[in-house]
Amino acid sequence: MELTGSREIAAPRAEVWAALLDPEVLKACVPGCQEMSGSPEEGFEATVTQKVGPVRATFKGAVTLEDMVEPESLTLTGEGKGGAAGFAKGGARVRLSDTEDGGTLLDYDVEAKVGGKLAQLGSRIIDGFAKKMADQFFTSFKDAVEGPAEGAQPEAEDGNAEDAGSEKKKGWFKRALGS
Repeated sequence: MELTGSREIAAPRAEVWAALLDPEVLKACVPGCQEMSGSPEEGFEATVTQKVGPVRATFKGAVTLEDMVEPESLTLTGEGKGGAAGFAKGGARVRLSDTEDGGTLLDYDVEAKVGGKLAQLGSRIIDGFAKKMADQFFTSFKDAVEGPAEGAQPEAEDGNAEDAGSEKKKGWFKRALGS
């Protein structure tokens, strides 16, 4: 199964690159991720719980980052084992480029394979699930980098929503720096 797509992110390329390497951002963006640890240099370990058709499983796996060309491209390669449900393995080639308005275009090519009970579900179910997971991940990633969408402003601490709405939205990077 192969997927390709792209997302335009309203943030500088260096900020998008840093978010791709941050385990906390990745944990927040991977649907069903229970825990994630590790580093870009040594790879990440994750526990993800998902339901694919009638099969529900918790996958424990590892992801390594290869072919890193900062801040232009990288390849994520991973494998997860879900016990009796089977396994999933694959990779994603991610490329970043600048957009005319100062944002970043994130292009991706994903390839995945499954085995065990998951493979018995049929390619239509697996392909639909994989597309949904990729869409959820990249939409969540875009939202995490850009910050909350306009109109979804949090209420100010003193209860005055007007003050909170007048503040420019902050992406994960600016929130992490506290600025």
